[in-house]
Amino acid sequence: MAAMNLESYPPVFRQQSTSPEVQAHSHSDDVAKEFIQEFHSIPVVDLQCLNLDKLAEACKNWGLFRLVNHGIPLTLLRQLQDHSKKIFSLSFESKKALVISSPMSYFWGTPALTPSGDSLSRGSQNINWVEGFNVPVSQLSQFQARDPTLDSFRILLEEYGRHLTRIATTIFDAMAKTLNLNPEQSKTYLSESTGSIRVYRYPRCSSANETFGMEAHTDSSVLSILNQEQVGGFELLKDDKWLQIEPIPETLVLNLGDMLQAISNDEYKSVKHRVKPNKYGERYSICYFVFPSEGSVIQSSKYKPFTYNDFRAQVQQDIRTMGFKVGLDRFKFKQIEAEPAAS
Repeated sequence: MAAMNLESYPPVFRQQSTSPEVQAHSHSDDVAKEFIQEFHSIPVVDLQCLNLDKLAEACKNWGLFRLVNHGIPLTLLRQLQDHSKKIFSLSFESKKALVISSPMSYFWGTPALTPSGDSLSRGSQNINWVEGFNVPVSQLSQFQARDPTLDSFRILLEEYGRHLTRIATTIFDAMAKTLNLNPEQSKTYLSESTGSIRVYRYPRCSSANETFGMEAHTDSSVLSILNQEQVGGFELLKDDKWLQIEPIPETLVLNLGDMLQAISNDEYKSVKHRVKPNKYGERYSICYFVFPSEGSVIQSSKYKPFTYNDFRAQVQQDIRTMGFKVGLDRFKFKQIEAEPAAS
């Protein structure tokens, strides 16, 4: 295993990423042992032979499933992983400079939509052990990167985004049938133009058992599609138990977000999940998020009519004033007391 490039880590991560304990075990045998975990099976959906009953059951009972036969070339997935590692291996200052005059944004220590400085001011114990890039897919074609590595990455992300748009629309159209949604109305509930890709690195952390790569939360999206490398750490909450989800090569994990729960009138669930960091190995993942079109009003018997922009503004206000996301409970006809959760 190559030695870590300390300059590539945000300064706040460096000390706990290079403790004597981590350095003493940072070779392949010990890393392999550390990754031996108890994984749990989740529903599997085959995109080439889409079974609506199986899909509906996974959405109702899990809010998440593994997607196989998705049609994304394996060479593209491997190239994306390789380029992600190259980008993250750049110095911290270089990564901040890369996104100047770019549609991409760089974040660390916080969820993507919360300014990094906000999390740093709360103290190291509350920092999410993550760094990443947020990439709006619709703007990639207009952006010509000066850096050759970044430009190659942009081209790969653009191709990947086309595949994810295809997958998301196919899956959502199938879900709309299972929910008997009004075809005209449901067209606005998922908009290709809103798609964004977030590329994550979860650095090594000596206090991995005491911190989170990403705190427990639900996604605000309609759908989220996760491509994770071989290092585990992704967990979901089911029946009040946290279950670890195995990162199986060449598959994707698709989970439902808050918007789809509201669209389905709570028939389908927005699943709560989190990410745990690792002592001896870095974790890389790429996630695609897609939302309703701007101005699309979600109609439901259990929620007041609202748009995604209404929802996002309320979430950001709650985080500023209360320190956590309340989410859908803010929009229910009869408001319910919410448990604190990360955004």
